[in-house]
Amino acid sequence: MRKHGFSGKVYPINPSHGKVLGETCYPDLASLPDPVDHVFIMVPGSHVPGLLDQCAAAGAKVVSVYSDGFSEAGEEGMQLQVQLVEKAKSLGLRVLGPNSIGAVDIAAGCIVSVNAAFEAENLIPGSISVISQSGSMMGSLLSRASARGFGFAKSVSVGNESDISVGEIIDALVDDPQTGAILLFLETIRHAPIMAAALKRAHAAGKPVIVYKLGRSEQGNQLAQSHTGAIAGNDAAMDAFFQSHCVIRVNMLESLFEIVPLAVQYFKAPIPIKTKPRVAVVTTTGGGAATVVDNLGTRGLETVVPPDEFIAHMAARGLKLRPSPVMDLTLAASSAQYQDLLEQLLQAPWCDAVLSVVGSSAQFHPDLAVRPLIAAAKPADKPLAAFLSPNAPESLARLQQHSIAGFRTPEACADALASFFQRRNPVEFPASPACDAPAWRKNLPIHGPLTEHEACEVLSDLGIEVAQAKLVSPPELKHDVPYPVVIKVCSRDLAHKTEAGGVRMAIENDTDLARQVPELLRDVREHCPQARIDGILVQKMEDRLIELILGFVNDPLVGPVVMLGAGGITAELIKDFSVRMAPVDERGAYEMIESLRHTELIRGYRGLPRGDCAALAQAIVRFSRLAVLEGVQVAEAEINPLFVRRDGVIAVDALMRLS
Repeated sequence: MRKHGFSGKVYPINPSHGKVLGETCYPDLASLPDPVDHVFIMVPGSHVPGLLDQCAAAGAKVVSVYSDGFSEAGEEGMQLQVQLVEKAKSLGLRVLGPNSIGAVDIAAGCIVSVNAAFEAENLIPGSISVISQSGSMMGSLLSRASARGFGFAKSVSVGNESDISVGEIIDALVDDPQTGAILLFLETIRHAPIMAAALKRAHAAGKPVIVYKLGRSEQGNQLAQSHTGAIAGNDAAMDAFFQSHCVIRVNMLESLFEIVPLAVQYFKAPIPIKTKPRVAVVTTTGGGAATVVDNLGTRGLETVVPPDEFIAHMAARGLKLRPSPVMDLTLAASSAQYQDLLEQLLQAPWCDAVLSVVGSSAQFHPDLAVRPLIAAAKPADKPLAAFLSPNAPESLARLQQHSIAGFRTPEACADALASFFQRRNPVEFPASPACDAPAWRKNLPIHGPLTEHEACEVLSDLGIEVAQAKLVSPPELKHDVPYPVVIKVCSRDLAHKTEAGGVRMAIENDTDLARQVPELLRDVREHCPQARIDGILVQKMEDRLIELILGFVNDPLVGPVVMLGAGGITAELIKDFSVRMAPVDERGAYEMIESLRHTELIRGYRGLPRGDCAALAQAIVRFSRLAVLEGVQVAEAEINPLFVRRDGVIAVDALMRLS
C-alpha cells in the first residue's frame, strides 16, 4: 500500500511485533489510536469469529477474511461460516470472503490484498474493474492484462461469497466513476436475483459486463431427471441467464480483457438478428488472414464477400478488389487507400463488423501498420477490430491507446467477435400469472411427479392443445377416442414409458386394444415391478411435420428456464436446442424457434411444407409461464414430443414434477 501511494492510515496488528516494515504494530484492535473502516483478517479460521466484536468496536464496516477452513472444508467448516455471517450481521458488519484474497483500489493505492501480482513496480490505473471467485486467478488476470497496457480501477476477490455477493459488488461498481467495464471470473452463480438487478443497472449505465465462467463440461447435467436436464445441463441455464441480462460471455481467458475496447466502444451497436453475423476482412497478409477466417467460421461468423457494386465503387476510388472473402491489398495499397477502404466498409450495409488483419509491418513499423485504423472515421454502430499476425506489442499498445480492440491470436479474435455478437438486449420478463394454480391442483399431489394425464391437464389450463385422451382402468377399457390410438401406462413412477415397454402404437380397434393392454402391463411389471399404475391412457394418434421437445426447469442457481429442442426419443443425441430464462415473450419465443436448425424443416427449407410457427411461439410463451404460477412451484416439466403441424401444434406426451 505504501509502495503504490496509499495516503491513508494502515495499522498492522500482531502481538509479537512492535514494528512491521517501519509501521507501528499494535497487539490488538482495542489498542488502535483511531477508528478504522476495513479490517483484513488472516489468522486461523477458527479464531475469526472471536475477532468480530473487536472489529465492530473499532468502527469497521467491512471485514475481509483471507482465512480458510470454512464452507470449502466440509460440514464443520460450513457451520463455522454460518456462525461467522450471523454474528457479523448482528454487529452491523459485512464480510468479504472467507478465502478472499482481498480488495484493491488501484488509483488510491489501496491494496488490501496479499496477492503477489500487486508487488509489481507500477500498477496501471484504468477503467476496468474485476470481480473474481478465484483469488489466484484475479492476480493472473491483472498481470496478463497489465502486460498488454490495460489499466484497472477496482479488483475484488469474493472467496466463498458468504455475505457480500458478486451482484452487490457489480451494483457498487455501477456507481463508481472510475469503472467503465466490469469483468467477472466465475465458478458459479450465487444470489441470482441480486446479480440480475445489478446487471440491469450496469446495462442502463452503459457499462458492459464480460464474464469468463468455468463449467462448460457435463458436470451440471444432474440438475434434472428429465430429458431437459440431460440435453441442456446447468451451463446452458447459465448462458440463458447471462444473455437475458446482456452479459458477454467469452470462452478464452485472454478474450476477457482483450474484448474490453470492443465492448465499450460499441456498447450500443445493434445486435444482428440474422443467425450468422457478417464480418468484412481486410489484410495485407493472406496467411495471417486465413487463420482468423478459419476460426471465425468455427464460431458461427460469416466472412462476407464484397458485392459487385462495392467492388465497382472502390475501383472508382482507385482501389482494385477481388470478389473474395478476404480483401487482400498486398503491399501495393497506400496507407490512405487502406484507411479509405476501412471507412467505406464501416458505412457498408452488407457487413456487421470490419476486421483488419495486419502482417509483419506491425512488428517492425508499428506507426505505419496501425495508422489507417487509428485515423479512420469510426461510427459507433459498427465494430472495427484488428488481429496482428506477428508478435507486435508496440502496435498493440498503440491500438489500446486509441481504444481499438487488438488481438494477439486468431482464436481470441474469433472468440471475442463471436461473443460480442451473441449478446442480447436485456429481457423484460412478463409478470402476470399463467393461471390460478389451485383450480387444477386440488386433485394433485402436494409435491413430486404427476402422471402424464395430470400433466396434460395442467398444459390444457395453460392454453396448450393436447391430444385427445381417456384414462381407463383395466379390465374396463371403454373410451370415446377415435381410432387409431396410442396406449400408454399411466404411472408417477415411470418418467420414460417407452424404455419400460409402456407404450403401444397404432391400435386399430377394440379387439386390438383388448389384446395389447395385458401385454403392455406385463412388460411394465417385468421392467419395473414396484411401479404404481394408475391406469391406461388411450390417446388419439396425431400427425405432424416435425417433433420438438419443450422443457422447463427451475434451475437451482439461476431460476426458471425454458428449452426448445429437437424432440422424440433421439432428443438427447441431437443436441439442437435453445434455452431462455422463463417466462418468455412472443419475440423471445420466435428467436428460440429461429435458432434451431431442426425448425428449418418447417420454415421453408427447400420447399418443404411450412409449419405453424405462430402457434408454436404461442405454445412456448404459455408453457414458459409455469415460472409464474400462483400457489405452486413446478420443479421441472416437459412436452416430448410436441407435434408441429401445418395448422397448430399439439402436445402428445408430457411429464411434470412439483417442488
